[in-house]
Amino acid sequence: MAEMKKVCIIGSGNWGSAVATIIGKNCLDNDDFDNDVNMWVFEEYIDGKKLTDIINESHENVKYLPGYTIPHNVKAVPDLLTAVDGAKLLVFVLPHQFIKKTCHALVGKIPADAQAIHLIKMPETEPAAFRELVKKSPSIYYEGFEVNEEGKLELISNVISNILNISVSALMGANLAHEVAAGRFGEATIASRIRENGQTFKRLFQTPWFRCSVIDDVVTTELCGALKNIVAVGAGFVDGLGYGDNTKAAVIRLGLMEMVAFCHEFYNCQDKTVFLESCGVADLVTTCYGGRHRKVAEAHVKTGKSFEVLEQEMLNGQILQGPQTSKKVHDMLIQRGIDPDTKYPLLSAIYKVCYQGMDAKDLFTCIQNHPEHM
Repeated sequence: MAEMKKVCIIGSGNWGSAVATIIGKNCLDNDDFDNDVNMWVFEEYIDGKKLTDIINESHENVKYLPGYTIPHNVKAVPDLLTAVDGAKLLVFVLPHQFIKKTCHALVGKIPADAQAIHLIKMPETEPAAFRELVKKSPSIYYEGFEVNEEGKLELISNVISNILNISVSALMGANLAHEVAAGRFGEATIASRIRENGQTFKRLFQTPWFRCSVIDDVVTTELCGALKNIVAVGAGFVDGLGYGDNTKAAVIRLGLMEMVAFCHEFYNCQDKTVFLESCGVADLVTTCYGGRHRKVAEAHVKTGKSFEVLEQEMLNGQILQGPQTSKKVHDMLIQRGIDPDTKYPLLSAIYKVCYQGMDAKDLFTCIQNHPEHM
């Protein structure tokens, strides 16, 4: 009889708790997995009571995913090493700023044949203790990436793999946490360099209402998870200006084309069909209509307030990753001697609105002579 692999979910914000609703049930229904699932929770107190105790007693993350039931076989564990003890399948779904520190704590503490998958494409609703750590020790992380020594964006899957020396897959897609937890139909893309590992994680995540495709292009999959947030900022500018659906559709399409060009330019991504997966165009559309980047960018245009102020007012102190990523992309283009205004006019214009005080209305002048129209 094949070994039943134990699963540990590393992270318990809104997205981590949402996927726990899937993983818990699938571990009960599938003989490939141990029935018991540990979920590492960064401990905090709610009205004087430990969050882990609340989750284990009420089977609900009342702070980060209220109103949704976490299966009884998912146990909240406050100690990281206790949570991962014996686990062969690690699901990383914690704020991206803490990947490196968390992985270093796991060195030598996990089985040599363990596998991992990460779902980190945007920062979750984070415990206050996490945010305080960020303030005290600012990181150089961007959404889904770390900046490597060459000044390029390094994939989070590579960061985890390099530290723990294990195979790391990625799950990306058009997935809003509360909709996944509610069981509304959706899709995701699982990218794995080892096909068998990808199929294992497909069995862990797929349900009749959460459908997963498996591909091998991890690089493009993860790049989509970061670049789409820049485009979503542009979509928010459209909404703030009241320019309508035609303009927004144009921004989404031109943004997608620039995403394709950037991935090819810097990472030699050849398979354009990846952009047709859930991790590509579907995630882009969802973020441009329903994500926080769109919402904050719209408010920026309507109120004239800075992104920093709006982050505090609208995102409970979280850092909006889209503007940061636009700056890093701009810097990479300049370092390579590429004129951003000529080759990536949309991404460049979004950067200028975010960092150089350009009026959002001028974004559309910048893209009137887009290379796609020549």
